[in-house]
Amino acid sequence: MIRMSKLTDYAIVLMVHVARAKGLRTARELAQDAALPMPTVGKVLKVLSRHKFLVSTRGMRGGYALGRDASEIRIADLIEALEGPIALTECSAAPGNDACSHEQHCPVRAPWMQINEAVREALSSISLSDMTRSEFNLEEIRL
Repeated sequence: MIRMSKLTDYAIVLMVHVARAKGLRTARELAQDAALPMPTVGKVLKVLSRHKFLVSTRGMRGGYALGRDASEIRIADLIEALEGPIALTECSAAPGNDACSHEQHCPVRAPWMQINEAVREALSSISLSDMTRSEFNLEEIRL
């Protein structure tokens, strides 16, 4: 089974909470909203801030806000920030760097590369703004 990590899943959940918020949200508020443990939330927020998806404000009235508009944040970018390149097979992660000893004679390398690109494009077509809608309709999103 191909699956992203729990931390990546949590990152997207937290980003949706931040995107829906009016104003800044503290780590504690986000942990409570998402029903996630504070240490995990803190870890994820640091990664998201480092990649400029979030900006943090210190102080009594501090918290987290989106680093840019939710419509500009692509789900593929969030996944890649936490997981690395989107890759269904070893050769699609880093083509041409001898990641697989069978790469030169592989009859399915090209189709896998094409499938990998389709998956990445699908994830790139969905924005954080799309994810915040209460009625998510996949047909409205350009795939």
